[in-house]
Amino acid sequence: MKTIATLGPEHSPSWQAAVQYDGEAEIRPYPHVKALLDAFAARETEYAVLPVYNTREGEKKQYFRFFDQIKSGYWVGNIILSSNLSLGVFDENETVAGLRILVGKREVFNQCEEFIDNQLPGITEVSVQDVSQAIAEIRESGQVKGRAVVDSAETLTAHGLRIIEREVAPHNRTRYAVLGHELAPATGYDATTLITEPLDDRVGILVDILNEFSRRGINIVDMRTENDIKSQKLRIYLEAEGHVGSERMASAIAHIESRVIQQQGMIRLLGSFPRVDMRTKYIKSFGFIGTGAMSRWFADRLASEGYEVMLTGRTTTLRPEQMIERVDVVVVCVPISVTSATVRQYGPLLAPGKALILLAGESEETIKSALEATQEEVEVMLVHNLWGPQAATMKDKNAIVVRTSRSGMFCSEFEAFLYKHGADIFHDSPSKHDLLMGVGQKLPTMISVALAMTLNENHITSEDIASHCTLTSLYPILAMSRVHSQNPRTYAEIMSTSGDSRKIVSDFAKNLERVIRMADAATINGLCSLIDENAQHLTETFLQARMRQAKAVDEVLGRML
Repeated sequence: MKTIATLGPEHSPSWQAAVQYDGEAEIRPYPHVKALLDAFAARETEYAVLPVYNTREGEKKQYFRFFDQIKSGYWVGNIILSSNLSLGVFDENETVAGLRILVGKREVFNQCEEFIDNQLPGITEVSVQDVSQAIAEIRESGQVKGRAVVDSAETLTAHGLRIIEREVAPHNRTRYAVLGHELAPATGYDATTLITEPLDDRVGILVDILNEFSRRGINIVDMRTENDIKSQKLRIYLEAEGHVGSERMASAIAHIESRVIQQQGMIRLLGSFPRVDMRTKYIKSFGFIGTGAMSRWFADRLASEGYEVMLTGRTTTLRPEQMIERVDVVVVCVPISVTSATVRQYGPLLAPGKALILLAGESEETIKSALEATQEEVEVMLVHNLWGPQAATMKDKNAIVVRTSRSGMFCSEFEAFLYKHGADIFHDSPSKHDLLMGVGQKLPTMISVALAMTLNENHITSEDIASHCTLTSLYPILAMSRVHSQNPRTYAEIMSTSGDSRKIVSDFAKNLERVIRMADAATINGLCSLIDENAQHLTETFLQARMRQAKAVDEVLGRML
């Protein structure tokens, strides 16, 4: 039988957490943390359970001391225990206004601080270790008038107290760490905890440590610092997403020790365990219609967040019709030219209370089709990610989010997923999105294709281009090369988008023809006026910022030529 050490007495919150972890185990309660950890270190028990964080109280005050006392073993799991703290009285006729003494545990008082300040100002708080014993002693004394106990509703009811206030600490949850003697294996949805020894002063050390995680796309879940009591040197506690056995995590830790701290043995691994999320998640499952590289890219990252993910397409055994019944959110990620048709085909199958997210590059027609094809109670949102499946992370990549009147909590949770992974999010209306995509994607693609056609017609070779390009004239050549070295279908789809992006291209063609006529007629003053008018519209701030970017690009290109 498994043995678990925890904080007593029996039926205490810590005892309940241990039972929740394994109801068949032998639970051994200990009076305080030191006794518990000593027993665990001596291998008198296989596991230990102790509280580390409360949503209302914050981290336990002995957070760093807890882990200093752990001489062996690893943090291998977590238990989240909700506490329905209530106010119980002995006298049947007692009211809140008549209370004079409040009995409870010290940490419970901290969790109920807001209620006590608002409803029981000035009341005398009596902190006890064992609530059951305290209730028995109050009854034996006969001095029950004006006395109340704050604890779980179950405890108060079990001891015959009358509950006069429930939920005196809403949203009250405590996280308990489960300690084991062996490192937990990877599950695919893990977190790793680390703690440093006291660190020597070094400019930017905290930023540099965090950067090693950030540049690898590793999210920091929790971070705490304190000055070591003896040396007053900085100590850091970190919890990061991923298992210590993964290449990314192992690389980050190795670089921090060797290049940032520059001392071996300064980082202690506390453990890796299945990730626990104290935040509320409403979505459990995503289903993709489309099995292309972009669908798989998003599916992998959603799965790493603990969501169940299904992919369906023309070649999958699981059909979209079957998948839609099983998931909370349906994601359509197919070529632009067939997005609206796909939405019209499968949109009617979504039940009320689900969501449809469109990963698409054209907005107006796609959203119109989605709103018409789905029921009123189905959420709808469009996301246009401005990166391809070759990207390692979303960090610093642009994501355009087009919300609708039916974008609700599921859509907000997906947007929070994008934000968490570092995407720069911009909100557009459907018409504004398509207009700006005409500038950002459609027009540059068409220019690139037309430029390549012009080079071909005039028999201009790559060697000719290299020998006659300035750094500035190299920009469109680079764009042309990008378009012609990747999947042509992608760029053909971009050029074929409908909506207001077509207006951008037609207006450009009209203005280009005007500029050509003026140039052919050598209308120098007129061309200068056009440039001045354009500069005024673009603004000096915009032009200076873009010039700084251009100079930075020129510097890189100059080194490569």
